[in-house]
Amino acid sequence: MNSTAIDTAGIARALRAMGSAIGAQYVFTTEEDRIAYSDHYSADETSHQPLGAVAPATVEEVQAIIRIANEHKVPLWTISRGKNFGYGGSAPVVKGSIVLDLSRMKKIEVDAENGTVLVEPGVSFFDLFDFIQEHKLPLWLSVPGNSWGSVAGNALDRGVGYTTYGDHAARICGLEVVLPDGDLVRTGMGAMSGSPNWQLYKPGYGPSWDTMFCQSNFGVVTKLGLWLMPEPESVLGFDIDVDKPEDLGWLIDTLAPLRRQGIIQQSPSIGNWLRAAATLTLRDEWVEPGKPLTESVITAIRKKFNIGWWGVAVRWYGPLEINEATSRVVEKAFAGKPVMAMRPTRWVKGDAPEGSPATGVPVTYPLANANWFGGRGGHVSYSPVLPVNGALALDQYRRTSALYAEYGMDYHPSFAIGERHMTNVNQLLFNRDDPDMMKRVDSFMRALVKDATAKRYAEYRTHIDYMDLIADTFDFNNHALRRLNERVKDALDPNGILSPGKSGIWPANRREKRS
Repeated sequence: MNSTAIDTAGIARALRAMGSAIGAQYVFTTEEDRIAYSDHYSADETSHQPLGAVAPATVEEVQAIIRIANEHKVPLWTISRGKNFGYGGSAPVVKGSIVLDLSRMKKIEVDAENGTVLVEPGVSFFDLFDFIQEHKLPLWLSVPGNSWGSVAGNALDRGVGYTTYGDHAARICGLEVVLPDGDLVRTGMGAMSGSPNWQLYKPGYGPSWDTMFCQSNFGVVTKLGLWLMPEPESVLGFDIDVDKPEDLGWLIDTLAPLRRQGIIQQSPSIGNWLRAAATLTLRDEWVEPGKPLTESVITAIRKKFNIGWWGVAVRWYGPLEINEATSRVVEKAFAGKPVMAMRPTRWVKGDAPEGSPATGVPVTYPLANANWFGGRGGHVSYSPVLPVNGALALDQYRRTSALYAEYGMDYHPSFAIGERHMTNVNQLLFNRDDPDMMKRVDSFMRALVKDATAKRYAEYRTHIDYMDLIADTFDFNNHALRRLNERVKDALDPNGILSPGKSGIWPANRREKRS
């Protein structure tokens, strides 16, 4: 764990000053508050517990808090809504920090003609969906599997969704950021006061800074521009199941060229049987606690819920005439393949809403998979990035599933196919009331990282416990990237107040605490 000495008296003085700036009712320092802002999926919620939280409502209040934090040398940990469970939730890397909670900042500005939105960090996917529905706007969202979090926060952490706009970070266009000294900057065309092009043209003039604030601790984003998907005339596709673990290879090699050619424009996510079953049933309905899942048990679960060993949903969006032609192209690509099931799906404007993430509707039901083992459930994940290649995916599956078996965990993977890469998300589901299981989680995570690193595969985002571990795998030229990040950090944040340790980026005054 990453921690360092905290000046509690200094923090108390800072909190009083912050209360004067934003209202004492928006400063939270009780034991109940500290628990509320902890990592609720951790075996030990105190390991990253903050000393309190402050919740500003305006950019001016954010600036005031940051200036006070500088004066008192108080570490802040910025969250948008703190719903990124499995990655740390609201909890800071440095125990004893003050959480800078931006969930009260909920302004939404939509440009319906150009299909853009400017959101503050507290706007959830449900908030934005309701806004679009209320104003009858011809726009769709791209939402992650668990959609209760922040639109801005998800994009800044490079979250993904299910439509053609599923690469959320790639759809960012223009930020407003409070820098670590309290200064305010707008990126891209927003650097011109009153520009009508702030959410329309990403680069602006000179260096482009939007991606600098993704997964970083270089500033506090108070507004984020995002491109939204125009409402399509139709959504067609297939729900595809295959019967055997080794079918993963040819399935990826069939989908990959369709994705590269732009025939499929969303990122299909291939999940195994457990990804589906863990939201539909509990493990102890099938096997006694502590006993392994045998092939006969897996077969029985699959039979009950009519699911393949692997399953994937592929969709295409746009004019019906084009989508029907795309369906024929995809069907032809799968002709002669040993498909278990290939069920067509069809939605045309005027039909009843489909109500799924594939059609931009926010949901939370995937959170149910945390209950798989019973007790107080939770999960963490390791998600290395690989080339899109069936043989490499099969090798990854075999090595990783063997590690799951070695550590007595249930294999819960998915392979999301991008245009030129795939992300192998490995969920570690656990029961926090099972001490023996929780003892294995950390060593298992480290084994997964070691295994993938040996293949030169790296993670794209991670839990607060493992940020230093993952940063250390980016080792080219004696960790030149980390050294660059630290130089930028020291230049912008000499007091080291903003989210120390985020993404393995430590300020000079805490660098010796890097794990």
